[in-house]
Amino acid sequence: MSARIIAGGIVIAFCYWASSVLVTLIVSVLLAYFLDPVVTWMEEWHIPRALGSLLVVLFSLALIMIMVWTLVERVDQFGRDWPNYQKPLRAAANVVEKRLETFEAHVSEIEPTQKPGERIVEVAESHPVRSALLSRLGSLYSFILAATFVPFLLFFMLAAKRQVWHATMQLFPTTKRTDVKQTLTDISLVLRSYVVGTALVGLILVVASWMFFLVMGLEFPFLTALLSGMFNLIPYLGVVLSWLPPLLIGLKQFHTVGPFFGIFTVLTVLHLVAANLLVPALVGWRVRLNALALTLSLLFWGWLWGGMGLILAIPITAVIKVICDHVESMQPVGRWLSG
Repeated sequence: MSARIIAGGIVIAFCYWASSVLVTLIVSVLLAYFLDPVVTWMEEWHIPRALGSLLVVLFSLALIMIMVWTLVERVDQFGRDWPNYQKPLRAAANVVEKRLETFEAHVSEIEPTQKPGERIVEVAESHPVRSALLSRLGSLYSFILAATFVPFLLFFMLAAKRQVWHATMQLFPTTKRTDVKQTLTDISLVLRSYVVGTALVGLILVVASWMFFLVMGLEFPFLTALLSGMFNLIPYLGVVLSWLPPLLIGLKQFHTVGPFFGIFTVLTVLHLVAANLLVPALVGWRVRLNALALTLSLLFWGWLWGGMGLILAIPITAVIKVICDHVESMQPVGRWLSG
């Protein structure tokens, strides 16, 4: 028992310290499962797999660059209009600040007065902007470094799929290869179902939010819908995060409660429809995780890897469940994770 606890601690420590490598690898694997059907379809049309993989990766990069360029233009326009958004935000901040000052004044009345001879030591704090910039430089560098490796990993995974599959099978004894093959096949089905289903759900949420924001006349409807729709995919926390982009944009346009109530209502309904209808229909038939296991996985991987952990928690836990289902000694864990 103690050996298992030590081994588990070593695995968790490795996942923490090697987070950038593991996240890059997992993202590449998920993208490979998403794009593999396209490469296979091109191969059926007598296009060599290596060439097809290269074309798919280049097309994906071009599509991402177009989307990023569009977002940059929208963000630049938003930046030019930022002074108009600052006014309602500053007014709301002033109200909150006055409430806090009143509260602090009441608290100071009941605090014990300073005794004679006591010294009050004040600790000088570092500049908040400088500290924020310095703290983000490391994360930005890690993100850029990881992003540069993803296209290369994706190409090699797509082009050398059969070789990798064959080499993986050679790692196991002959008597175990049938079980290993079935396990890898089930993992492939789970990951492909998750990636494709999640992409479809995200597309539906973005389009539905875009139509709603267009109807209500919200500025930057596509950018707002893209952010809101992607946030809405996150279980539990997503519904609250999806409110933030339209709330921030709407502060300049709307001065009554009605539009904001409509935003909260519609986005909450979209989240409930996605969580209870779309995700079970498009994703849940393969990824069978109960609510407790899902919540614990989100807490654990979110604590371990932050935002990326929240995004990758479900596929990682689903893969762990498939492995547990095929290992006899771990089948009770697989049944506990099942939905």
